[in-house]
Amino acid sequence: MQGATLVLAFAGLEIALVGLAFLAYARHATDGEWISLQGTSLVVEKESAGRRERAEFARQWVRVEPKSGDRSLIELSGQGRSIEVGRFVRPELRQVLAREIRRALRSA
Repeated sequence: MQGATLVLAFAGLEIALVGLAFLAYARHATDGEWISLQGTSLVVEKESAGRRERAEFARQWVRVEPKSGDRSLIELSGQGRSIEVGRFVRPELRQVLAREIRRALRSA
């Protein structure tokens, strides 16, 4: 019984820390990027920690380039705006994503 108070204090601290970890996870559970062609527009939507960002480009003016190197994020730009995509893609597959975006922009 003498140590019960100390055990309860540490158990309460542990439960509080696990609760904080769940909150941090929940905050980023819906993070993602969505890229779609809608008519003559390329629409990019990004969500991070509950904050949503949307960019829309005329598909004939979109430039698809790596931000700095081959394994860096992909920068989509046009009409004075730009947005980075590929954060959730493995670095070695970002060039494949860039080629797929270019191919989709040329078709249809």
